Amino acid sequence: MSDNLLSLKNVSKEYSGNRVLKDINIELKKGEIHALIGENGAGKSTLMNILFGMPVIHTTGGFEGTIEIDGQTANIKSPHDAMKYGIGMVHQEFMLIPGFTITENVKLNREITKQNPVSTVLGKRLESLDFKKMNEDTRKALDTLDMNIDEFLPVAGLPVGHMQFIEIAREIDKTGIKILVFDEPTAVLSESEAKNLLNAIRKLAQKGIGIIFISHRLDEIVDVADTVTVLRDGEHVATKAVKDTDKFEIAQLMVGRKISIERSESAKKNQDNETIMSIRDLHVAMPGERVKGINIEVKKGEIVGIGGLAGQGKLGLANGLMGIYPSNGEVVFNGNNLALNDPKSAIKSGLAFVSEDRKGIGLLLDESIELNIAFSAMQINNDFLNEVGPFRFMDSKKIRNHANKMIKDLDIRCTSPLQKVGRLSGGNQQKVCVARALTLNPTLLLVSEPTRGIDIGAKKLVLDLLKNLNEQYGMTIVMTSSELAELRSICDRIVIICEGKVEGVLPPDAPDADFGLMMSGSRIHAERSEA
Repeated sequence: MSDNLLSLKNVSKEYSGNRVLKDINIELKKGEIHALIGENGAGKSTLMNILFGMPVIHTTGGFEGTIEIDGQTANIKSPHDAMKYGIGMVHQEFMLIPGFTITENVKLNREITKQNPVSTVLGKRLESLDFKKMNEDTRKALDTLDMNIDEFLPVAGLPVGHMQFIEIAREIDKTGIKILVFDEPTAVLSESEAKNLLNAIRKLAQKGIGIIFISHRLDEIVDVADTVTVLRDGEHVATKAVKDTDKFEIAQLMVGRKISIERSESAKKNQDNETIMSIRDLHVAMPGERVKGINIEVKKGEIVGIGGLAGQGKLGLANGLMGIYPSNGEVVFNGNNLALNDPKSAIKSGLAFVSEDRKGIGLLLDESIELNIAFSAMQINNDFLNEVGPFRFMDSKKIRNHANKMIKDLDIRCTSPLQKVGRLSGGNQQKVCVARALTLNPTLLLVSEPTRGIDIGAKKLVLDLLKNLNEQYGMTIVMTSSELAELRSICDRIVIICEGKVEGVLPPDAPDADFGLMMSGSRIHAERSEA
C-alpha cells in the first residue's frame, strides 16, 4: 500500500480572471511533516481552502485539478466532506464560541451523551450531555499540548495564545484524523508555547498522521519539518527535503531575493536623556496577562522592547496604558499625568496602539481598507473631514490619497483601497493596523506583536518601517513581541516581564542564556530592577 496520504495534482484557482494558483503539485506521506511557505498572497490559504472544501472556493467557480487521498480521487465540496475523508484544519483565525467553555468548544457537534429516564422512553435525541466523559477527552487533548488550564473555563477573556491551543486541541480530539493542516499555529504563541506545540506535532506525526505545516517562522520549519514546499505568486517554486536546505535558502526562494532579520546600527539615531514616559506601580487587570506593579522609564527617541513568556503580563502593559483593560497606577507622559481607563484621552495625548488582537480590537472587518486607515484620525483628531457650516463630511479624495500612499509604503496586498479588510490575509490585515496607528501621527507608538502572522519579507518591511520612524522622525516606540530575535534586531534595550513585574533589563546583544534566565524568573544574573 502506498505511503502517499495526499496528492494535489495540477491544482489551479481563478478569482474574477485573476489566476491565484497555477498548476500546484504537492504530495504528503504518512507520518510526514510537510511545511508550506510563501509570502502573504502567495496562495497558501487558497490552496488549503481548496483542500478543506471551504465555501469561498465553490461559490466562485470551484477549482481545476484533482485531490487524491490514499490513492483515490476525493470529491471535497464542503468542510463536512473534508472531515469525512479524515482532514482536520487549525485555522489562522479563531473559530471559537466565547460564551462556551473549553470543553464545549472542543466537543462542539461531537458531543457525548448518556441516557436519562426521559430518553429511555422518548429516544436518543433527549439524552443528557456526558460532561464527565467530554471533560476527560478535552483534558487528554490539552495535556498532549502541555496546556495547564482547566477545561471547564469559559473561552471569553482568555489570552489569544490559549485560544490557539484550544483550536488545536479540538482537532487532536477528533477520531479518524489522517491529515492535519496547521495554518500559522504558532503566530500567536510565545517561544515556549511554540516549542510545546512543535513537540505535540512531532507526536502526532509519529502516529502516522500527515501534517501540513504553514508557518512564516523559518526556524520552526527547519526544526520540525521533513519537507518544505515554497510558493511564490501562486506558483510552485520548489519542494526540498529540509535536511538538504537551510532557512537562508528557503527565505530566498520565498521572496526571490536574499533577506534576513539582523541588527544593524545606524548613525542617524536621535535619542536623548529626556524621559518621555514614566510608569510607576502600574497594575492592569487583563485576563491571562495581568500586570502587578510595573515601573518603567522610557526615554525620548528610543525603541524599548517588552519581552517575556506568555501569561506573564507583557501584553497587559500596552493594553492598560490605552485603557482597554482596567488599570491603576501613575503614568506621566510628556510632562502630564496620563488619564488611565480612557482610550480617547490616551490617543489625544499622543499615544497610538497596534493591538495584538487585530480582529477583536484592531479592525473594522466589514469596512474598506481606506476607512480603516482613516477612521481613528477622523474620530479623535477630526482629520479627513470637511466642515460645511455646522456639518462635517468625509473628505473622500484625501482619504483615498492617504490610503493609496499607505498601501504603497507598507506593501498592502489588495485589489483596491475599497476592498473590505475582512477579505485580506492575516498579514495584510496587520499592515492596515499599523497604517491606522501611523495616521494618528503619534508621539509614542505602542506596538504589540506587530509581525504576528506576517511572512519574513513583510516582517523585515514592518521592522524597517518602525526603525525608520524612530531614526528619521524621532518617534518613540514601545514594542512588545514574543519573538526575541525581532526585539533584538531594532530595540535599544529589552525589558523582561515575569509574573506581572519587571524582572530586569538587558541590552539587545546580551547572551541568550541571560534572556532565558530572566524569562523563567531566575535571579542568577540579575535581581528585579526598575527599567
